[in-house]
Amino acid sequence: MVTSYSLSARMSRIVCTALIALGLEGSAAIAAADDNPPRPGHTLVVLGDSYSANGLRLDGNSMQCDHGATAWPIQLSKLIHVDATPDFVDVSCSGASLQSSTAYTLAHEARLADQAGGFGPATKLVTLQFGMNDTWGSSDVMLWNVILTCVFNLQEGCDTDALDQNRIPDYRALTPEAYADRIRQVITFVKYYAPQAKIVLVGYPELNAPNSDAFCANVLGVGAIVQGRGRALAEYLDRLDDAQRKAAGLLGIDFYDNRAATTGHGLCSPEPWVNGFFDPRADFLGLPFHPDTRGDEATATGLQHWITG
Repeated sequence: MVTSYSLSARMSRIVCTALIALGLEGSAAIAAADDNPPRPGHTLVVLGDSYSANGLRLDGNSMQCDHGATAWPIQLSKLIHVDATPDFVDVSCSGASLQSSTAYTLAHEARLADQAGGFGPATKLVTLQFGMNDTWGSSDVMLWNVILTCVFNLQEGCDTDALDQNRIPDYRALTPEAYADRIRQVITFVKYYAPQAKIVLVGYPELNAPNSDAFCANVLGVGAIVQGRGRALAEYLDRLDDAQRKAAGLLGIDFYDNRAATTGHGLCSPEPWVNGFFDPRADFLGLPFHPDTRGDEATATGLQHWITG
């Protein structure tokens, strides 16, 4: 006999999350499930891609996910004293997308978090960090699959003509409305089952300065590779930041401006908080284009006030 959570309630949640995974609108999915009391929930729930997990995952189709020891969710869990406890649920995974053809998607992660009892009245903070691994419009290109080519292809570059050549995701389709549509179902689900939680859409750290025509990456801490025709790459990052910010407003959730928190600490800055290629000024063996320990610390510290006030 189940005392804390009835069998019918468990089935209700399973049905609801399954319907969301199949694409049914969140409100309709909730209505399709029985109206049973939710589980207590856990303090911190993290959904996201490699910028949350910050762990190596070579096979994008693998279901195995590693988390870096200094990733911002782990640092945040320590700041609020829930590390290594059931009150910390981190299902972020490198390569995850909002809804593109990847092993992990937002809906899949939400289902995993719910199966772990993540969402309930006691849940205080739910974070989402997605957008680097998605396709947009008619293009089948994901940014993470082409970012290295964009930077190192000095002959063709990665200027706006890369868009028509399908060498960069179609950022013209990356609008606040389109982004909001991809997360609306999960947001509705979380709001229903974790009504007291702050839901925060976490932006990405500064890689290069916004509105740039060039894109820079550092190698070994002694030299920079400058892609002088990098406007398309910069445009995607700018539009992703704008789409996240405005989508949060459309859905009535919060946005954490990670770019602002890491301004002046991009890849080729004097003090980078983002990893280059074997750059000793950041994490020497860290994932390129991902935050180092200090960058993750800035994110964790910035998010802490949503729980502690």
